[in-house]
Amino acid sequence: MDLQTAEKRASELRNLLNQYGYEYYVLDQPSVPDAEYDRLLRELVELEAQFPELRTEDSPTQRVGGEILEMFNKVEHTSQMLSLGNAFNDQDLRDFDRRVRQAVGDDVSYVCELKIDGLAVALRYVDGQFILGATRGDGTIGEDITSNLRTIRSIPLRLNKAVSLEVRGEAFMPKRSFIALNEAKINRGEEPFANPRNAAAGSLRQLDPKIAASRNLDIFLYAIADRGETGVDSHSEGLDFLETLGFKTNKERRKVGNIEEVIEFVGSWVEERPNLPYDIDGIVIKVDSLAQQRELGATAKSPRWAIAYKFPAEEVVTTLKDIELSVGRTGVVTPTAILEPVQVAGTTVQRASLHNEDLIREKDIKIGDQVVVKKAGDIIPEVVNVLAERRTGNEVEFNMPTHCPECESELVRIEGEVALRCINPKCPAQIREGLIHFVSRPAMNIDGLGEKVISQLFAEELIVDVADLYKLTKEQLLGLERMGEKSVSNLLAAIEASKGNSLEKLLFGLGIRLVGAKAAKTLAQEFGTMERLMEASVEDLVAINEIGGKMADSIVTFFDSEEVRSLIVELKEAGLNMEYKGPRPVSAEESDSFFAGKTVVLTGKLEQMGRSEAKEKIEALGGNVAGSVSKKTDLVVAGAEAGSKLTKAESLGIEIWDEERLLEELNK
Repeated sequence: MDLQTAEKRASELRNLLNQYGYEYYVLDQPSVPDAEYDRLLRELVELEAQFPELRTEDSPTQRVGGEILEMFNKVEHTSQMLSLGNAFNDQDLRDFDRRVRQAVGDDVSYVCELKIDGLAVALRYVDGQFILGATRGDGTIGEDITSNLRTIRSIPLRLNKAVSLEVRGEAFMPKRSFIALNEAKINRGEEPFANPRNAAAGSLRQLDPKIAASRNLDIFLYAIADRGETGVDSHSEGLDFLETLGFKTNKERRKVGNIEEVIEFVGSWVEERPNLPYDIDGIVIKVDSLAQQRELGATAKSPRWAIAYKFPAEEVVTTLKDIELSVGRTGVVTPTAILEPVQVAGTTVQRASLHNEDLIREKDIKIGDQVVVKKAGDIIPEVVNVLAERRTGNEVEFNMPTHCPECESELVRIEGEVALRCINPKCPAQIREGLIHFVSRPAMNIDGLGEKVISQLFAEELIVDVADLYKLTKEQLLGLERMGEKSVSNLLAAIEASKGNSLEKLLFGLGIRLVGAKAAKTLAQEFGTMERLMEASVEDLVAINEIGGKMADSIVTFFDSEEVRSLIVELKEAGLNMEYKGPRPVSAEESDSFFAGKTVVLTGKLEQMGRSEAKEKIEALGGNVAGSVSKKTDLVVAGAEAGSKLTKAESLGIEIWDEERLLEELNK
């Protein structure tokens, strides 16, 4: 066969196989027997082997898994992948509905969708071709798992239209695939997976894509990250549009006109969920109108236009065998229940936090008790109550210690707190937990430095503080258990890469009391450099929005410490970045812009720039962008489909601009 004939036949085969694959894996309506599909696939494999130049990225032959990866690269999402707020009962849903209607009016429709218990992923397409797939990660940065996602046959490698977009979905393992996988693991003498969610996540984080290919994963797409090219006006239209492109969406969804219909839909699935061929752990409810979604906006963590109803937790009875104590990075001593292993909501539970001594007293918990255990939100194990009527008299009352279980320093209870705390700054448990926090994803995000590795390094006295992480050598790491050449090289590369993190990551990683990730970013934006922040007074700090008196005192006390100042010098000498790398808001005094010192509200759809971009530019010119209209608002910029915020601005006589007027001012 000559090249021209082979090229024509290869194209025919790709089209046929993609069509048959779509019918089988997406529509669940195969039009040809499996044997016919396999015969055509073998023919294409042979053609591509004979003429390698005919092999394309979207060929069905590319789903079997490529070369083994050395590590997962980091990927920045085109827009943040937010998590959802939770509802646990009908009243929570009605409260959500009330908040929505207060913001956008009573004319609201909702879309109810099954909450698939899997792994959230982002898929990126350019001109209709699948080019990138990533995990959710921290919502902003995920991991590139393109090779593994290619193996999911319900993910189209080429769309029906040559559009460029990023879509979001939930990859999962069907129950039948999970059963087959665990049977195979047991036959090989291996530990089975606890549940399909863990199995799916573990499969997609394999460095060998052939392993992912062998596990028969599936996916449902549920959102378009950027709807610019789609022309859709509602979430339900967006789901329909995804189907026209060749994506698989979940058909068990319903558009409803009020919250009572939402509650009815939720109730219908509480009993029905075991009959599905995949696991769900709740129902997701979304405002259907995209204009209303934009008006409602989001908090730092969650959209205000969506909520996840979590199914009632399964409750089981087991024995509380013991109570262990652990010391956290802030010195808080936390009691943990050690349980007779028991299955709860699909996983084996052996431990549950008891939080503090007051809770133990309140629930009258004793060692040896029969206790009721559930998972709060289907995630966190907790002891619900004690079955006192089953006591035999052999149960033992638990008393919190007076001294730290790690360093034996006397424990104190700070006024206004229920927790007992170790205040010894050299307590090894606090140092170890502080190291684990420093390398975690929200902080310095050092891949390969998990809790086990940190504990091992600490036990071997290779690290005492965070500066020691940057002194580790290849020889030291190779001496550790289960650390080979490749994993050591990857770990050292990740440590080196973390030196370039923006200042807020380092600030959060240092574990300053009361300073979370959001406050760390605010501080980094405001002061710009570590040096300026270290010299800030309490007065300087409380002058900043979001920084209160207690946090300001904590920050000043932290940087007054000679040990902390020495640590910062060590980190600087090790090459860590000490400056904020993102856009820094300009103060009104620094700007001569029209926006300097003014409070601006953005509402409706901005056609030529997104609202986030407009917000960033206004703040860069010294303005403050607020989420709601009030008497303190100086200006409202109203885009297409502006709603109640525009109406309120008109009633208050606030100045109103359209997008053209905004662009004109921004471009001066």
